[in-house]
Amino acid sequence: MIRICIFIFIWLLSMFTMLKAQSIQNYSLSGKIDSDKVNQMEINLFNAENKLVKTEIADAKGNFSFNDLASGNYLLKINKNGAESYQSENISVTGNTTLPSIQLNEKIIEAVTITKTKPYIERQDGKMILNVENSIASTGNSAFEVLEKAPGVKVDNNDNISLRGKGNLLVQIDGKNTPMTGTDLANYLRGIPSSSVEKVEFITNPSSKYDAAGTSIINIKLKKDQRRGTNGSISTAWGTGKYIKNNNSFNINHRNKKVNLFANYSFAYREFYNKLLLDRSFYDNGNFTQGYIQDNFLKMNFRNHIAKTGMDYYMNDKNVLGFSVGFISNRFDPTSNNETLILDNNHQPSGTSNTKSNNRDHWKNVSFNLNHKLTIDSLGSELTTDLDYINYSNTSLQNFITNNYDVNGNLFPSTSLNPNPYNLKGDLGGSLNIYSLKSDLTKVFKKNWKLETGIKTSFVKADNDLQFFNASSGNLVLDDSKTNHFIYEENINAVYGNLIKNWDKFKVNFGLRIENTNITGNQITTNQINKKNYTQLFPSAVFSYDVNDKNTVELNFSRRITRPTYKQLNPFKFYLDLTTYQAGNPDLNPQTTMNYEFTYSFSNKYFATLSYSKTKNNITDVLKPTIENGKTVVVQANENLSSASYYGLNLIAPVKVAKWWDMNNSANFYYGSYTGNIADTSIKNQGNFTFDLNSINSFKLGNGFTAELTGNYKAKEVYAYMFLKPMWSVNIGAQKKFKNNSTLKFSFNDIFFTSNPEARNIYTSYVENFIVRRDTRVATLSYTYNFGSGKSGQPRKTGGADDLKQRVGNG
Repeated sequence: MIRICIFIFIWLLSMFTMLKAQSIQNYSLSGKIDSDKVNQMEINLFNAENKLVKTEIADAKGNFSFNDLASGNYLLKINKNGAESYQSENISVTGNTTLPSIQLNEKIIEAVTITKTKPYIERQDGKMILNVENSIASTGNSAFEVLEKAPGVKVDNNDNISLRGKGNLLVQIDGKNTPMTGTDLANYLRGIPSSSVEKVEFITNPSSKYDAAGTSIINIKLKKDQRRGTNGSISTAWGTGKYIKNNNSFNINHRNKKVNLFANYSFAYREFYNKLLLDRSFYDNGNFTQGYIQDNFLKMNFRNHIAKTGMDYYMNDKNVLGFSVGFISNRFDPTSNNETLILDNNHQPSGTSNTKSNNRDHWKNVSFNLNHKLTIDSLGSELTTDLDYINYSNTSLQNFITNNYDVNGNLFPSTSLNPNPYNLKGDLGGSLNIYSLKSDLTKVFKKNWKLETGIKTSFVKADNDLQFFNASSGNLVLDDSKTNHFIYEENINAVYGNLIKNWDKFKVNFGLRIENTNITGNQITTNQINKKNYTQLFPSAVFSYDVNDKNTVELNFSRRITRPTYKQLNPFKFYLDLTTYQAGNPDLNPQTTMNYEFTYSFSNKYFATLSYSKTKNNITDVLKPTIENGKTVVVQANENLSSASYYGLNLIAPVKVAKWWDMNNSANFYYGSYTGNIADTSIKNQGNFTFDLNSINSFKLGNGFTAELTGNYKAKEVYAYMFLKPMWSVNIGAQKKFKNNSTLKFSFNDIFFTSNPEARNIYTSYVENFIVRRDTRVATLSYTYNFGSGKSGQPRKTGGADDLKQRVGNG
């Protein structure tokens, strides 16, 4: 903690010195628009780097003025109702400057502007971006289904998400980490309608400015309306596969010169199923001892409410103060039926069992953010501060009833130790509080030098109380072997710095982040306390060179850390059925990864990225058989592999096949290699070469009609102990845009019902084959109406709890 205090003191001292040493020229740039139609006329001022400096609205006579400008070159752009009506030449400001009267073409102002549609896949600033709002195939889907179909993304039978063969990702919503991992994360994302998603950013090699958590970052950005005046949208979608799905969203935004008010609300009702077929074999010294052939059918009906409101107050040209309040409520009542055929050591049936469950789950999340932005100068220097409070709470009432039968279908006799039927009830409750404070300074110097630096501190306390009862006799009897109470406390302190220099063709970015972590895990039930304290360095660097106007190369590297989630550290038992439960591991260590990437781009349109990463203590999902109450059950847990290596090539190649046909193609080729010893099973450099292909074809049919055909293929893959089979899917869609700013869309996803995983897990004493079937073949019809007009400046990024929310977990 002393080290962190020193770091903070040095950072504050350097920030004070820079702020005091800077010299700001308070020059003004003013002008007048010669037009009688200046209502909602917006003037945007850009600096020499084409970065938005300020936005002003012309008065009733067309006059406007920009104050407190530093000397330099600027560019004016004037918009009317979202259409660009004027762009100036370079304007040199070396003193107070008044421009000549600006003449506008009235016909251009009144014309209907046709904007260029963004491609579904593009790359910007080291990020691969999916523009979801332009995808017809995403219509009526959830955010989770959008990710499932994204290039390079794979989802296993436990809903763990990997990107280009690398797991343990950091998944964010608008730069804030989502509250769960695995199945919990999937259930959360299934409640977010795709109509609320603008785009998804894949950041495979973040700089030191980002929190050091996660091998890579997936940031799901929700739609925000930043236009002047009052604007918004209403959307609804109805779909059906095996079960119905309904998504609804409403967004509204009002902005004037001083205040920006926004609110959004979405409701999703989605019925979903998961059919899991399992063939499990248990061994002792290579000899088959027992087997389970299982048919699991799980159905859930999500009722998800998401609401957020907030305000930005533009106090003056330099200060913006804002706040936001968010609320999420997700209720779902999973019911399941598990049929198990039990095989003896001769592979002959020895009995069957049936487990039925009906649960009641409710997850809630309340978040509050207070933020401030100080614009230091017109070059782009600024100081931002964020204060976050986040609370998660969850309750789960579980009820499992198991009947055991002999080979003739007769119930086994009930005993006091092994009641038949056996009724297990669970009352699971948990709460999590996160407090986070961060401050970031960006200081732009002359001759294209820039310094980014900041500090962050966060405090987390999780309290999980899980009680299980044997209700077989009709009375609730506490089961001490399953009941658990776990309290987790964490404090992370961080400081970082990035130094950036731009030349005509060459750009460098050197960064270093220092994080100090202090953890205490208190197992109340067993009076076991685990403490961990460590400080680590996370360097990063980017080298970019423009060979010529069309060719650019970039080399970057970064060191990352993936801390165990709170759920992964909690050694409680969370039952999936009576033969399978999840358990945390309080001895789990964080994993660290070194990432290297080399990217070549042509015309900022075609991209090829070579990548390599090396991970130590790779956190891996494993399956371990154990004996519980005389019966063999399977435990899903997390363990540390010794290492994992990754080699990859990512290609993005859009093709203009015809004037009416655009094709956007991507391909990922990679090799993952894993070494370690888990569950008495040793592997060394186990992996394979694999690839996935994705193609999105868009067709312009005229009269506002467009169509879309997408296809993807994921080859077989070896992921540590898991051997995944190939998957593929085809999606079609069509849309009609109307003159009243509304859109009607139709989509039919996974029309051949082929995008479900099949795999084999192999351990020394356990082999499992599984097939997963989900409700992926869905036809959906949606309608969206947009109201309002005008355009505003760029949205502000707020929030300082980015690295915490991902690791919450349920329970």
